[in-house]
Amino acid sequence: MLKLPSRAALLLFTGFSGLLLSSCAKIDMGNKVLVSVRDQRMMILKEGLPVKSYPVSTSKFGLGDRPGSMYTPLGTMRIARKIGEGAPSGAVFKSRRRTGEILRPNSPGRDPIVSRIIWLKGMEHKNRNAYRRYIYIHGTPEERTIGRPASYGCIRMRSRDIIDLYRRVGVGAEVKVIRGPLYRMPPVVPGDGYAERQPDRVLGGFRAGPSI
Repeated sequence: MLKLPSRAALLLFTGFSGLLLSSCAKIDMGNKVLVSVRDQRMMILKEGLPVKSYPVSTSKFGLGDRPGSMYTPLGTMRIARKIGEGAPSGAVFKSRRRTGEILRPNSPGRDPIVSRIIWLKGMEHKNRNAYRRYIYIHGTPEERTIGRPASYGCIRMRSRDIIDLYRRVGVGAEVKVIRGPLYRMPPVVPGDGYAERQPDRVLGGFRAGPSI
């Protein structure tokens, strides 16, 4: 008897297929991004090896995926869209479009999205609302808050860091948000998920807010 795939597997396949079809860009399957809520830090792995890390800021309201909340979702997501190619550092975005304004880091009284937007799509039941909640990795002018939970649900980065991340990862790259620390996460073996061995070291060192 033919065994039919589970509903969860079908949803996962449908979601990822939609991501592939919605983009004409080459799909990035070599890079993975890990985000630690405990560490407030992100790490890029290329072909299973850590290559760069950055400080980040996740939600100050907590973790989860409830529609209408300002939580950061946990689990595996993928990059669905990249927005802001060629924009100068500090360029302000509203509704994913440049306004023409450019802000310096820590400009007083301002908290828009700046520099680059990496839009995430949930690949699990527990983060299935991420895309329609506008969960991004994006730049913020409030760089003094990076390194502690301070966002409205998105993953915030310093402008120079989001610009660097943007050029390193492509549409389709996996982004995994975890509760625990990065330094205990095993590296990725290509084609074999997360391996059991430990990394030697780490190199380098909705509404998502009022501007959506």
